[in-house]
Amino acid sequence: MTRVVLLAGPSGGGKSRLAHVTGALPLRLDDFYLDADHPDLPRAHGIVDWDDPATWDASGAVAALTALVHEGRALVPSYSIAESRRVGMHELTLDGRGLVVAEGIFAIELLPHARAAGLQVEPVYLDRSRWLVGLLRLRRDLAQRRKPPLVLLRRGWALLRAQPGLKRRALAAGFRPMRMQTAVRLLGRA
Repeated sequence: MTRVVLLAGPSGGGKSRLAHVTGALPLRLDDFYLDADHPDLPRAHGIVDWDDPATWDASGAVAALTALVHEGRALVPSYSIAESRRVGMHELTLDGRGLVVAEGIFAIELLPHARAAGLQVEPVYLDRSRWLVGLLRLRRDLAQRRKPPLVLLRRGWALLRAQPGLKRRALAAGFRPMRMQTAVRLLGRA
């Protein structure tokens, strides 16, 4: 049976890195963002509010997760954060791995959809210092040229302030908080 972990946490908090170091098959929930030209996307400060779940395709993410669990493979979008659009599709395959980590800022929103689809999932919240996360996020976003630097700084400050509320929301939804080392040990047993 394929084990599925929904990994929540702040943007830039190490979710992708955790999935990689444990050898799990990562399902990047960021790949399910809608394109910037999609009608009726929510806006904040004059730009699309990419932290709002209305910018994201939850049903597509559930379909991909279901296919991975039941068929061992799924065709998923490739999303360019810098271009704010899907740039292609690619296939994910389990290839004998017993663990899928569905990771992204919308893992909290995915939990009720996954359970409604009959998927058994373990909700984990990657719990790290917001100051560390802020620095890691800024370094990553600047290196990848995700958005203009001023947008990254403004968004980064807002995310830094919002991180305690994100954790409260995750715990209220049933996510288990874990430090990076604990999560590596737990997920490394897959």
